[in-house]
Amino acid sequence: MNTAHVFDESQLVEYVTTQRWFGSKTRNVTGAHPLDTIVLSATEGGLVLALVEVRFETGTHDVYQVLGAERDGRLQLDVFRDPTVAHEVVRLMGTGATEQGSEGEVEFHCVPGFTIDPDPDTMRSIEAEQSNTSLVFGDELIFKAYRRLEAGINPELELMRFLTEHGFENSPRLIGWYEYVGRPLEATLGVLQAFVPGGIDGFDLALDELSGDPDRFIGRLRRLGEVTGEMHTVLGSEPNDSAFSPETPSVEALGLLTATVDEEIERVFLVLPEDNERLAPIVGRGEEVREQLRMLTHAGSPGKAIRTHGDYHLGQTMWTGEDWVILDFEGEPARSLAERRRKRSPLRDVAGMLRSFAYLAIAAGGAHEREEQARAAFIEGYLTTVDSTLLPAGQAAFDRMLAVYELEKAVYELRYELDNRPEWVSIPVAGILRLIDQVPTS
Repeated sequence: MNTAHVFDESQLVEYVTTQRWFGSKTRNVTGAHPLDTIVLSATEGGLVLALVEVRFETGTHDVYQVLGAERDGRLQLDVFRDPTVAHEVVRLMGTGATEQGSEGEVEFHCVPGFTIDPDPDTMRSIEAEQSNTSLVFGDELIFKAYRRLEAGINPELELMRFLTEHGFENSPRLIGWYEYVGRPLEATLGVLQAFVPGGIDGFDLALDELSGDPDRFIGRLRRLGEVTGEMHTVLGSEPNDSAFSPETPSVEALGLLTATVDEEIERVFLVLPEDNERLAPIVGRGEEVREQLRMLTHAGSPGKAIRTHGDYHLGQTMWTGEDWVILDFEGEPARSLAERRRKRSPLRDVAGMLRSFAYLAIAAGGAHEREEQARAAFIEGYLTTVDSTLLPAGQAAFDRMLAVYELEKAVYELRYELDNRPEWVSIPVAGILRLIDQVPTS
């Protein structure tokens, strides 16, 4: 195949901009061209992988992974969901192949001890996936291809590989991955991991059990706390790996955290509409919230900064019928890859989970007492398994640092709900009120 003439620009623009995973639908696209094209010569069907640079009117650009196949003398772009094509890409991971492009190469990898050759007839796609392409083979494997690429290792690959190598059993095992290494950039292209058959989404399980057997679910949340503590302990257990070694946050880092949250509080509270009854409990109290935040600067020992899940809530967990499995280690999709790889307090993950309990309480019928029970059970379980040296020293310091991360989440939720779901603003309002009342003032 002559790769120099494979990709037509107008075809690329039309294809990329109409995909669900294209993340810049509000920006004007001025063009698109391949930074590199790699013929996957070890496959059948003339597959070509391209790194496509999409240019915007503002002068910026994004890079996307596109896979094409030659069909009847022309290039067809939408082929990832073709079972035969997907099987070929997955099979390459099993062979450890390397395919050359003009500017770099695509390297395929398999974790030692695994044989990768799934049945293409068992493939199905996960339609709920927004930013990537995810495909399941039978009840054995799930293949995720990252579509928008950033330079550097994807944190999902990094964390899954680390957890797999260190024997953490409550996350899917990493099976393989593939990556691009070349002049334009180095980037993770996709991962292959063990599928969790019969698993139930954590949020769906909660809605079901809170209406039928709430005490049983509260008990499950204690176990989820234990699993979360075990995960953080593993992630903070390797002092000789600079990407994972625990660090003591500097005074400057803590100050930056506080300043960032303070700025967001000021920005959001300045524009709160005064005629919204749901906002009435916090309207005009922005300075009070900011003052409570300032008190957190003196929280004492902050504990350690480690690699964390980064976007932790009930929807990122799955109940297998016997135990919890933690999923999706990419981090918050709106943040840059560098931000998603940054070490943070493990309490930021804890805060994310606690905030999801607030949404759960509303979705399950507004049972406030159930939210309190859920919080208590999760934290109790967490503290039984987490390495305590990773946490702020003492209960008061723990409570304060957890409060600042909950406040960060609640203020973000307030802005999001005002812009997207104004009928839901009572949930972050209640969270902010809780923190005004709870944060120690001395």
